[in-house]
Amino acid sequence: MSSKKKLKFKDIINSKKPVLVDFYATWCGPCQALSPVIGEVKKELGTKMKVIKIDVDKKKSISNKYKIRTLPTLAIFQNGEILWRASGMKTKTELLNITSRFIDNSSQAATTSKEGTNEPKKQTSWFGRLFKK
Repeated sequence: MSSKKKLKFKDIINSKKPVLVDFYATWCGPCQALSPVIGEVKKELGTKMKVIKIDVDKKKSISNKYKIRTLPTLAIFQNGEILWRASGMKTKTELLNITSRFIDNSSQAATTSKEGTNEPKKQTSWFGRLFKK
C-alpha cells in the first residue's frame, strides 16, 4: 500500500480548487459542536472543494499568521488567498450555500466568463469584496 505524503498547509491552500479550512481547538465546545457539520459538508462536497481542519494549539504558526482569535473560525482559500472568513457556528445549509458560491466561481474561472456579468474574474480577498463599490 502507498503511504500518504503529508502536505504543508501553504501547499494545500495554494490549490486552484477552493479549500474550506476549519480552525478549531479540542477544548472549544462550539468547535466540537461544529465538527459533525464540517464532516457532513465535506461528504456532500466530495471532490468539488477540499475541506481540512487545523488545530490552532498544534499549528500556532498558522493560527498566528492568519490572526485566528475566535473559535471556531472558518475560511475559504484559493490560490493562497483568503476568499471568505467567518467565526462562530454555521449550519450545514449555511455552509453549503457559502461554499457553492466559491465552487461556482472556481468553475467559471476555468471556463470563459459569461458576457454581461459584473462579477470580477478573480476575487482578491474577503476584505476587498466587503468594500467593493
